[in-house]
Amino acid sequence: MSSSKRLQDELENSGSKLKQHEDNLKFLKTQQNQLDDAILDLQVSLGKYISSGAPKTQDGDNSQIRSEAETIEQILKHENSAAGIYCQFKNQLSNITFFEDVLGVVASLGKVEDDNLSRLFSEYLGLQTMLAIVCKTSEGVKALEIYDGEGIVNKGSGIYGLGASVGRDLKGRFSVICLENLRPYAGEFLSKDPQRRLDIPKPRLPSGDIPSGFLGYAVNMIHVDRPNIFCLTSSGWGLRETLFYSLFSRLQVYKTRAEMLLALPCICDGAVSLDGGMIRSTGVFYLGSREDIDVRFPKCSIRTSLPDKYFELENQIQQKKWEKERLQQDMRREQALLDQENANFKTKKQNFLQFLAESSTFMAQHQMQTASIQNRQVPR
Repeated sequence: MSSSKRLQDELENSGSKLKQHEDNLKFLKTQQNQLDDAILDLQVSLGKYISSGAPKTQDGDNSQIRSEAETIEQILKHENSAAGIYCQFKNQLSNITFFEDVLGVVASLGKVEDDNLSRLFSEYLGLQTMLAIVCKTSEGVKALEIYDGEGIVNKGSGIYGLGASVGRDLKGRFSVICLENLRPYAGEFLSKDPQRRLDIPKPRLPSGDIPSGFLGYAVNMIHVDRPNIFCLTSSGWGLRETLFYSLFSRLQVYKTRAEMLLALPCICDGAVSLDGGMIRSTGVFYLGSREDIDVRFPKCSIRTSLPDKYFELENQIQQKKWEKERLQQDMRREQALLDQENANFKTKKQNFLQFLAESSTFMAQHQMQTASIQNRQVPR
């Protein structure tokens, strides 16, 4: 009786957990359907802006295409670099599992307004950083370079294997940046800014005045493509507040070197000027002529003005899609727990039924033995 009660309690407990996971999964599916409906409604609203004659972005502008193509072309010239190998296989990545987590190369993930800023920012970051590969998670970083039992790089796997397949021998070190491991910008964003620029207070001299010639912060002068503005990491951060804030921090941009030097009292994370001046950090000056880095950020396309509501709707759609992605992750975890508990329930049910069958057989045998003994004891 004790064993029967224990098995029955275990079976009921497993059944209760099974129903809980089923209810959780049902709730998550309902939420997913609601998100699908919300995304569809927002896309319809966005379509009305376009169909009603709202100005459209000129993302197909030839000057932008040429600029982006030039950037990729310059990266490909670095044949034995990880970035060069990545760009060569970029159009085939859907069939390469370990590239699913790779966003791209630093130089291809941002745009700037003009050639001078492109030269300035690329020189500040340096070639190795401009060619750095950017991954969303640490799992993507691990997949790029795999080691054997002795800690030696396996040249036949990861990005090394891809390079070897086209005769490119990847040599030396290369930089990889993992977004989820970066410390993101912790402040606010500019209100209603479609690019979600960072609301960093302007520098102030001891007098309280803004330095003459101050143009802004480099991190806010990078144009980020719509899909990368936010919700790239599991915590909902985008490229500007992770990657570009990590690279530029609060790097200040000035019109001239002379104005930059006058602003020294309020420069803490470095500064650059349009005429080539560069301060890496407090007290560290870069002198001499400019260094021409061949890999640069592409230029922004010429964009006509769009109503703020258009960008708000785009942001809302992106936000909903990110929520749906997180929800799908929860559903996959809940489904795995449900499958596990379902198998556990079947095992416990089988054990309980087997116990009942064995108990029934035992009781029948016991009754027969008892009856036989009683018959022998009855006097004739």
